[in-house]
Order: sequence, then structure tokens, then C-alpha cells
Amino acid sequence: MKQEERREQTMKLLLDTTEELILEKGCTKTTLSDIMARTGLSKGAIFHYVSGKDELFVKVLEAKLEETNTSFMDAVDAPAVKEFDGPMNAIAQSLPKLESREDVSNLIMMYLIGKSDQPEAAGIVADFYRQAVATSKRWIVTGQESGVISSSVNADQAAELFELLSFGLRMRSLIGVRSTGFGIQEFSELIMRTLRPDRQGGAPTS
Repeated sequence: MKQEERREQTMKLLLDTTEELILEKGCTKTTLSDIMARTGLSKGAIFHYVSGKDELFVKVLEAKLEETNTSFMDAVDAPAVKEFDGPMNAIAQSLPKLESREDVSNLIMMYLIGKSDQPEAAGIVADFYRQAVATSKRWIVTGQESGVISSSVNADQAAELFELLSFGLRMRSLIGVRSTGFGIQEFSELIMRTLRPDRQGGAPTS
């Protein structure tokens, strides 16, 4: 087995195991010792990939974001006629997770934000937020280049708006607040109106 393949397999083992443990025990109670015991990896081997537990948690967040990104790009590259609905559906299918108190990404976000008084943890969350905004912008620009999203949409503004709302929905669900005014359905409709201003509504424009 090539070194790169071995590295990818080990990283996948770490991510899958970490996700399992978080769902079983929660972020705070999941320790490096737990991860070592379940993966069979030494602390030194784990530190070859990440600097500690918090960075490993962020790697799980990044992997979940990449899953949605892959679904979106697959829909864009589908051999069928280029349409807005395919890529939009890929995003829409991931939206309900924002309001799930059992979603691993939400649990990690709450854990890390709770440590925001620690500069290292705050920096990790900020880096992930910037990555999420950049990914959203890439989706919008890809749609514009494919002709399925209006060129009048300001990709920077729309991307940040979507991520601000995504983070807000995550936090609202985790603190146990329910709202009938704005939920996943309304968020999905807002995305569609923003990216397709020819439909009802408007969009941030440049």
C-alpha cells in the first residue's frame, strides 16, 4: 500500500471513530485516550495528523462540509441539462441537519464555541467559518459560471449571509429554542430567492 493511501485510510479511521465517540459520549467526555483505544493508534501516531482533540474535531467538521461539497459538484457535473434544481437539491438535503441536536457537526460547533475564550479554540472556529463561507461562495460562482445562478448576485454577500444563518440555526437548535417564524423551509426558500432573483424576491447584488 502506498504511503498516501495509508495516510488517507488512517485519517478516515480517526474521523469515523471520533464521530462515533462524540455521538456516544459527547464532545467533552470524548478523550484522546478513548480514540487511541478504539483505533489502536498511539498518541504519537495521532499527533502526526492533528495537534490535539480540538483540531481533530474540526477535521470532522471539514469532512462533513466536504460531503455536501461533493454532492453539489456531482450535481453540477451531471450529464443532464444544466439546471438550478439539481445542485440546489444537493444543498437542500443537508439543511435539516442544521436543526438536529444529534448532528455531530452541531455538537462540535457548540463545544468549540463554548471554548471561545481560549484563543486557540476561537481561532479554530474562525478558520472553519471562513472555510464554510469560501465553500458557499465557490458553489455560487460555479452556478454563475454554469448559467444557472444570476450573474447579478453578489457571491461574497450571499455566501456570508447563508453561513450566518446556518450558524444561527445550529445554535438555536442546540439551546432548545423552537421557532415557527423561520426554519429550514424558509431558509431554503430564501436561498432560492437570493440566487434566482428572477423568481419572487431579490438578492444581494454587486
